[in-house]
Amino acid sequence: MQNTRTPYRFGPLLQPGLLRQLWCGLCVSLCLAGAGKALAADVQIPPPSDFRVIKAQRQHVQLLRQGGLVLYMRHGPTNARIPDQIPVKLDDCASQRPLTDAGRAQLDKIAGFVRQLRIPYQQVVSSPFCRAQESARRVFNGPIQIDPNLRYTAAMPEAEKKPAVARTRYWLSEKISTPRSNRIVVAHGPNMAELIDYLPPEASLVLFRPLGNGATPSFEYLASIEPGHWPELLATLDAL
Repeated sequence: MQNTRTPYRFGPLLQPGLLRQLWCGLCVSLCLAGAGKALAADVQIPPPSDFRVIKAQRQHVQLLRQGGLVLYMRHGPTNARIPDQIPVKLDDCASQRPLTDAGRAQLDKIAGFVRQLRIPYQQVVSSPFCRAQESARRVFNGPIQIDPNLRYTAAMPEAEKKPAVARTRYWLSEKISTPRSNRIVVAHGPNMAELIDYLPPEASLVLFRPLGNGATPSFEYLASIEPGHWPELLATLDAL
């Protein structure tokens, strides 16, 4: 990227006080630049993820209609200016990061899109957090099974995080017992990032094939429906 910054131009006359101010400012800038380089040298930046998002296509909808898959949804858009309280109270929605009004409207729209897919499902599993429960009810319109161990992992100490990650893996891996049906799981993005190095946008749906909790690997990523993918996907439904 070329440097397009316009060079500073000074007039022919500078008052002594102004000259001292400019000199002090230059010294401070040089010191900060040196400190920034030292800090950057100490900070270890993680390597970029090699995960590649696969946009869901009509063949993925066909697979869903046949059953036997897991559709994992990250809850709808939230208000990041209202974070979860620490410790969070799962029975008090006021202590948790809420969905926004725009997020609720988006979820209601996605509910209509999901109905157009005509996919069979009986089991809807949700995180105990209010934003996940509300997202599950708005999109999938039915009773939900709340799993108290399917918790938000981002704000957890490592020891507490492991059971939540394990529970997320369980629901992605456990095979579907009901023929020609799918499992819906509504939870959090960081949980998925712990497993496949992918942080889907809020209100995304991610498709998996469960291979069994005793298998290695125990699940297979198939495709994603991020919020911006819906128009392209729905345009293919007429061909089904």
